[in-house]
Amino acid sequence: MPVPSAGVGCALRRDALALLASGRGGDPFRADSLTEDYEIGMLIGVHGLSGRFVDAVDAGGERIVSRGEFPARIGPAVRQKARWIAGIALAGWDHLGWPGRRDMGWLARWMLWRDRRAPLAAAVLLAAYTGTAVSALAVAGQMLFGWRAMEAGGGMRLLVGAGLLLLLWRLAMRVGFTTRCHGWREGLRAVPRAFIANMIAILAARRAISLYGRMVRSGVVVWDKTAHPAAADAPAAAR
Repeated sequence: MPVPSAGVGCALRRDALALLASGRGGDPFRADSLTEDYEIGMLIGVHGLSGRFVDAVDAGGERIVSRGEFPARIGPAVRQKARWIAGIALAGWDHLGWPGRRDMGWLARWMLWRDRRAPLAAAVLLAAYTGTAVSALAVAGQMLFGWRAMEAGGGMRLLVGAGLLLLLWRLAMRVGFTTRCHGWREGLRAVPRAFIANMIAILAARRAISLYGRMVRSGVVVWDKTAHPAAADAPAAAR
């Protein structure tokens, strides 16, 4: 199954580069793509080559990883994520389409759908947070002022309960993996960071749609570059 690569955190063999270049007039990289690394990983799989995730450590026991810091301020963070969404979920759809079953297989098609759902997921997140806020106001009004709240049916309670269990499972994964790499303090901070990440995703989806619309109308790739501090200045959790 194709594995999307991740920019400076990936390596390509010479034969993979030659194969990509053979279909592009000698140029393995696409100049009109915002997320060329992602697309290359998918194309390598289409050509029958394999990719893999590697968890390696150096002689000193440190993990060999890309240590660039994600922007710490809301504005740059939204711009960064908007470029990813525009490049993967929108422009990447134009470039890669939906390869047939023989090209990638259904698991790869599912992964493409999972990545391309970002704008829809942002709309669902916004609706969910709005619904949560309204429900909290309704409960507060019932307790303080005797308002009569709507009764949730059995199906709705089951749906909310299942959603809550999945949320707790996902948060547990975030806390567990963050704790493993950065310690228990950063592991606990992963919980509020999940909420912040969702807010950034909502804002970024709106910006990504606008960015993609400008690209379609003008025919010019809009590279919304964001600055990344040096690794030495980055906090441990961001490395």
